Amino acid sequence: MESFDIAVIGAGAAGMMCASVAGQLGRRVVLIDHSPNLAEKIRISGGGRCNFTNLYAGPGNYLSANPNFCRSALARYTPRDFMALLKRHGVTWHEKHKGQLFCNQSSEAVIDVLRAECDAGRIAWRRPLAVEHVEYAQPGGFTLGTKSGQIRARALVIATGGLSIPKIGATDFAYRLAKQFGHKLVDTRPALVPLTFAAEDWAPFSALSGVSLEVHIATGDRKNGGEFVEDLLLTHRGLSGPGVLQISSYWQPREPIHINLLPERDAAAALIEAKGTTRRQVGNLLSEWLPSRLAHVWLQAHQIAPEARLADLPDRALRRIGEALSRWTLTPSGTEGYRKAEVTRGGVDTRELSSSTLMSERVPGLFFVGEAVDVTGWLGGYNFQWAWASGVAAGKAAAEYAESA
Repeated sequence: MESFDIAVIGAGAAGMMCASVAGQLGRRVVLIDHSPNLAEKIRISGGGRCNFTNLYAGPGNYLSANPNFCRSALARYTPRDFMALLKRHGVTWHEKHKGQLFCNQSSEAVIDVLRAECDAGRIAWRRPLAVEHVEYAQPGGFTLGTKSGQIRARALVIATGGLSIPKIGATDFAYRLAKQFGHKLVDTRPALVPLTFAAEDWAPFSALSGVSLEVHIATGDRKNGGEFVEDLLLTHRGLSGPGVLQISSYWQPREPIHINLLPERDAAAALIEAKGTTRRQVGNLLSEWLPSRLAHVWLQAHQIAPEARLADLPDRALRRIGEALSRWTLTPSGTEGYRKAEVTRGGVDTRELSSSTLMSERVPGLFFVGEAVDVTGWLGGYNFQWAWASGVAAGKAAAEYAESA
């Protein structure tokens, strides 16, 4: 049997961050992962460039049944802290959009930094190696059963993520372990995911796959809803693009979404004004404001002839068209599921974890970090920032706990 101060299960963003911090504080740490490929989620992120944080990351950019939980960790490890880490290793970056930071190199550069930080902490790597069962007993701590034998540790950190992108190894390990030790779970579902529509409802738009434009998109009410001004992308089965991925985290089944196709224009007023100055067809005018194919299909779907002349339409009809453009209401039938979801919403209930240490209030020495817990960030580097911040908080706390246990 091998013995360590701390065992970290899951060698992704949060797990490597946590292990490196604890190891560099002088603890004997083992980092275990069932996958032969290291940190695949980092590798594929940001189109291979890794959108590793967001300059503006703060508590308001995260969803949780316990919304204040993330404040402590985020305040103590900021985007600037991670940027400083990358700088020490010679990794450079650029801001792409709304505070989103991407590597100038490939995503592999971020993985190399985390691997080097773990090596600096003399982390023992055990991968690919699956943990088959976990037992807990005071005062010995945790015993992990694997095909290579048992591993004992005073503290245990679960950093195995959520259910998103199963093809790269996502499992429900964190949730099963949480339940084993009596923890509650907040219902999980795909987040940052494309929305789909019933085939018959989407038939008029399916041929527009690939068309994109900037929109204002919203769902829900003032208390529980969300709204964004971002790009929307039409697909064969529904809607995608940054705006839709953002709103998907707020969308509830059977609820509508509302899209303003012309967020910088008062569509109704502009149509009525144009009526007095041109004899053009409504379809031709809208083609100046929207992608042409979308303008014509949208009019036909709303039973408006694209060839109708503005001058021949009464003001009330133009006002109705403008209002519909400003609040196109659609009800998705579902999502593309975990296979296309960037993250999992829900997870281990944070009301049973310490916000400052990420340690379980039920089982001393047990920690949950990253996507495994009920903290879901916006699109744009926010979820990686949560991984870094929660990993650092748990790494420091686990190191302190293991020393005193």
